[in-house]
Amino acid sequence: QVKLVESGGGLVQTGGSLRLSCVASGLSFSQTTMGWFRQAPGKEREFVATISWSGGSSYYADSVKGRFTISRDNAKNTVYLQVNSLRPEDTAVYYCGADRQTFRAKVTTVTAIGYWGQGTQVTVSS
Repeated sequence: QVKLVESGGGLVQTGGSLRLSCVASGLSFSQTTMGWFRQAPGKEREFVATISWSGGSSYYADSVKGRFTISRDNAKNTVYLQVNSLRPEDTAVYYCGADRQTFRAKVTTVTAIGYWGQGTQVTVSS
């Protein structure tokens, strides 16, 4: 059974930072590209960042480029999202997702995700 567990969310002020973590189990993590997505109230879930199965390549949404950094540790079955220079518009539930296929370069759409975590809330106060 595949399980993804996010942690690290919280309440921060504008300009603050957080480090989100997602621990995976029940899948071939080192073969699976991972992504972070977010969903704000009343909005659709949107792509934030993705990292390839090897960690060799990463991609970001334009809205977070230069502020967020995705990384992974395949020995720990964990993917991270360092979020810096936070803005009120970054407020959302952040979800990690695992590609439904293996060995792809990136996952940038909701439909590409095979497994989701439960999400972690990030709230940025102004």
